[in-house]
Amino acid sequence: MAIFTMRMETKLISSAQNPLVKKILLLKEKSRERRKTGLFVVEGQREIELAQKGGYTLQTLLFCPEIMGELSIEPIIKPSNPEIIQVSENVYGKVAHRGTTEGVLGLMQSKNHTLENIVFKNKTPLVLVAEAPEKPGNIGALLRTADAAAVDAVLIANPKSDLYSPNIIRSSVGCLFTNQIGVGTTDEIIDFLQTNQIKIYCAALTASKNYVDCDFKVASALVMGTEAIGLTDTWLKNSDQNIIIPMQGEIDSMNVSVSAAILIFEAKRQRGF
Repeated sequence: MAIFTMRMETKLISSAQNPLVKKILLLKEKSRERRKTGLFVVEGQREIELAQKGGYTLQTLLFCPEIMGELSIEPIIKPSNPEIIQVSENVYGKVAHRGTTEGVLGLMQSKNHTLENIVFKNKTPLVLVAEAPEKPGNIGALLRTADAAAVDAVLIANPKSDLYSPNIIRSSVGCLFTNQIGVGTTDEIIDFLQTNQIKIYCAALTASKNYVDCDFKVASALVMGTEAIGLTDTWLKNSDQNIIIPMQGEIDSMNVSVSAAILIFEAKRQRGF
């Protein structure tokens, strides 16, 4: 059974028709509901702990003792002191997307991702920019790469997907919470980068320089477009340098997250990791 030694009464939900269960399902399925309430759903101990470490507030924790086994919820609830609700296996199976999330699920409060909230801790930040990313899997992979390289910020221009979509949270394996993320229009992000004197390197197929011949030791933004159409002309016109990864096969492009990883880790190599 789950280890739960806190001396307090916990509510028990055993019906899938409970209003909270219906609310959670709406939050998982509808971005409009997430925007309206400022809440989103996180499954699993690791993701919940990463979110709280990243400054997110856990409002409500649901736990299923039969699934949790020997897992204790005390380390999970300590940072935020949330409302705690016990649920039956049937209810947990209804609200959880995965069966391997340790029997814990949280309602978290979302953050404001305006560019004004981005803070750089050094004078030569390394920034990843993605314009109009749409596929949750690609966004998640970009966030995982950004976390692995400890980039200073991830900026998303003209987003096509809600950041708090369960698919993005899942595909990022919690790295949505470990990165500093800013969202804005293409024009807003270009202005932000130029104001902060960050050099803009745009991944492009034309008028481009081999990425290994570029100096990424200066404050740099690596800008990635979609796999289908690449970057818009606005980025290319405001680029300090268009860059390219030479291709030796029959195709002329790779998955955007793979390309971003190559560029980011070349920048990290130049900076001595």
